[in-house]
Amino acid sequence: MVESAALAAREILTGLHAVMASRGSPQDKLDRVVDIIADAMESEVCSIYVLKEGHLELFATHGLNRDAVHKTRLEMGEGLVGTIAEQMLILNLEEASRHPQFAFRPETGEEHFHSFAGVPIVRRETPIGVLTVQHEDSRKYLDVEIEALQTVAMVLSELLASAGFADGTKGRARDTGPQQLAGLKLVTGMARGRAVFHQPKVTVEHTVAEDIEAERARVYSAFRKMREQIDNNIRDAEFGVGGEHHEILETYKMFAYDEGWSRRINEAIDSGLTAEAAIERVQQRTRARMQEIDDPLLKERMHDLEDLSNRLLRIVSGRVGTAASQGLQEDAILIARNLGPAELLDYDKRRLKGIILQEGSLTAHVTIVARAMGVPMVGKIEDIRHITAEGDEILLDGDHATVTVRPEARTRDDFDQRMETTQARRAEFAANVKKPAETTDGQKVELMVNAGLAEDADHLDAVGAEGIGLFRTEFQFLVAATLPGRESQYKLYKTVLGAAGDKPVVFRTIDIGGDKALPYLDEKDEAENPAMGWRALRLSLDRKALMKAQARALIEAAAGKHLKVMFPMVSEPWEYEEARALFEDQIDWLRGQKRFLPTVIEYGAMLEVPALAEMLDQLLPRLDFLSIGTNDLTQFLFAADRGDPRLADRYDWLSPAILRFLKRIIDQCNAAGTPVRICGEMGGRTLEAMALIGMGLRRFSITPAAMGPIKAMIRSLDAGQAAAQMDELLANPPRDMRRTLAGWAKQNGVILD
Repeated sequence: MVESAALAAREILTGLHAVMASRGSPQDKLDRVVDIIADAMESEVCSIYVLKEGHLELFATHGLNRDAVHKTRLEMGEGLVGTIAEQMLILNLEEASRHPQFAFRPETGEEHFHSFAGVPIVRRETPIGVLTVQHEDSRKYLDVEIEALQTVAMVLSELLASAGFADGTKGRARDTGPQQLAGLKLVTGMARGRAVFHQPKVTVEHTVAEDIEAERARVYSAFRKMREQIDNNIRDAEFGVGGEHHEILETYKMFAYDEGWSRRINEAIDSGLTAEAAIERVQQRTRARMQEIDDPLLKERMHDLEDLSNRLLRIVSGRVGTAASQGLQEDAILIARNLGPAELLDYDKRRLKGIILQEGSLTAHVTIVARAMGVPMVGKIEDIRHITAEGDEILLDGDHATVTVRPEARTRDDFDQRMETTQARRAEFAANVKKPAETTDGQKVELMVNAGLAEDADHLDAVGAEGIGLFRTEFQFLVAATLPGRESQYKLYKTVLGAAGDKPVVFRTIDIGGDKALPYLDEKDEAENPAMGWRALRLSLDRKALMKAQARALIEAAAGKHLKVMFPMVSEPWEYEEARALFEDQIDWLRGQKRFLPTVIEYGAMLEVPALAEMLDQLLPRLDFLSIGTNDLTQFLFAADRGDPRLADRYDWLSPAILRFLKRIIDQCNAAGTPVRICGEMGGRTLEAMALIGMGLRRFSITPAAMGPIKAMIRSLDAGQAAAQMDELLANPPRDMRRTLAGWAKQNGVILD
């Protein structure tokens, strides 16, 4: 074990630059590099694997059998090395052979070594190799040692690229002619414009600092400039009021001012890195963390940090380098691997007509902001940068998730006609926002919104909402550097209730744990499937002090008002009873202290765990209301991770299985006189919402952006006819429920988005 890993990191950097500046063949340099790393880290083994002709080939080693060099090869995804390269993750193992992906290669002589650490060597966001170290003794490597390896890998990527060793370092010819591509629907709408590349990435060229204090001063200056830019962008945002985008932008701002992030960059500078290299090293750790997270909300937090890192890199390096800084000269379709919400706000809204992402997701923060701006967006177009050249004409159809590059004249004319029709329909949707949500046969439907920040409560009237059906209290915990105290929670809840006025607010108690890990909580080791692990109400009941503080804050904030509390991920009635009893104990204590209490308190549960549906006869008599969280519920019913793109086609809310399941719940609640509401994304889609109304549901909590289309659907629907149709379809399910329902809606004049 080295006495000071930070000093070892600096020693490695200095040695690496001496090697790169010296004369000799690239192979000689790699052989010297592994010796330097092994000596500095007091490691018995250091090896470099390079991606060549589709295989990871052992190119240099200190400690393994040198006869294995250029002979040992692994496929992408094979063994520990292949896993690191394929998933671009870091492995730090006390006993390598216990890892499920371990693959023994006898020719290397590695059977004597137990501990293992490896990091990917990345070039322009693509893996081109792997750097590993091994020890005979079983031990975990220190975080600073892992960071040293990451820094070395940054330098190695340039060495491998300049030598032409690795795959992916050479260009390829671009396709020409018309091309139509299919992707993922992110933001609906149609747009036409010229291709513009965002180009957010800055390549770090110099890693070793000559003057640490000078580098620190550069970072401080860059932070000030970045924060000023973000403050100005958020202040000058021109797209309406209310909605989830306010939550996203305010959270993004919190990240920009996060002292923990700036402290980690300063620590990296202390190890001897330049400002650019320090930012990149912290960014790499963020990417590694993203690989370990399945929760969409936390993944988007990491995307925001990626965006902020790119922004900070451009400022500190003096390379503004994005299309936004140069200004859009004509109607543009922006092309990027991914975008952060603030980067999107840099662009001229008059010229930005659409966005195409190589990555992207429905829950991405940039998706929510683009939706608020009314900018159509399509994601998951992986080869778009190869197929398209700067200035190519592009037709973007966000409604059907298609992109046409260099269209023919006839295709362009057809597109223009459809775009004109679509724009007229969207104007109709917008006009419905302030109208009552009532079906043609007089059935009233309650439409509320999902929220997470106090600002959302200020704009309920603007979006035509009857209240907040789901206020995510965990957002305050996720963005905080330390556990929010009772006083800070009290202030938030009081502000929300004050802004909502007479409109109801349903507060969901904190849903953290599992993938929503908080660094300031000493959590237990998590299971392989965190979505089903120690989270939400399970965690709260285990950490009663946490829940008591939230209960006190909510009760005191709602003094003189109507308080609605909802417990997430209830699996069995006793969990609800225990949570409710905890709240009632706090009420009794406050009453004894002569405190002013809420006029009414209602308690509800979220049905996300299928097991709870079998116990509703026991639970409903004690419930004031029930909310169905369709996102988690559906993935649990189908055993299909909603974050896995390979299962996207199997995660269908209009499957007869989920519809029958929901129908039983809705019928049981209606028979018991217990209000039931849908809070998941399913309720914000017009076809799915039509089916739910046909099954007897009359309460929804949806995103603000869905309010117009959902109201238009409701106001064109005969609920009685829909009920008869749903009864028939659920009794004898058609082969394609989605197509059948869409056909029925068209035949009966129901307006769908």
